[in-house]
Amino acid sequence: MKYIKSELKDGFDLAEIRALAMKPSLEAINRYDSNRVRDRFLDTFEPDETYKIIESDELLGFYVTRERKDHIYLDHLYIKPEHQNKKLGKVVLDKIIQTAKASDLPVRLCALKGSRSNDFYLKNGFKKTHESEFDIFYVYSITKAS
Repeated sequence: MKYIKSELKDGFDLAEIRALAMKPSLEAINRYDSNRVRDRFLDTFEPDETYKIIESDELLGFYVTRERKDHIYLDHLYIKPEHQNKKLGKVVLDKIIQTAKASDLPVRLCALKGSRSNDFYLKNGFKKTHESEFDIFYVYSITKAS
């Protein structure tokens, strides 16, 4: 698997992956809007912080990490639906955690309430910190023993 920094021209393809991956969770809470889900990604799309997940020249998904002074923010991690449940997300998450360990910074993120991703993050060592109306916020704390 390769991680390739995205380019500005990738924005629409990545927004489409996000829309497909989020559709079941957003439909479950009656909040799916095909244009809005894409626009919310494109409004904050920064190619330098976005990495395409490629295997055998196929785009499988992408992730976005934003380095902050006191943490690494995992803003997006989406895998195409047909490639989910194959441990790809875990491989990517392990890579992000290793980067965080090297920087001695925690990883923070938020996930939509009701999304299957909440179980994924909890199973991978993230701890819930708080909630908002639609999201649950998590942290993966870096300790010298981890």
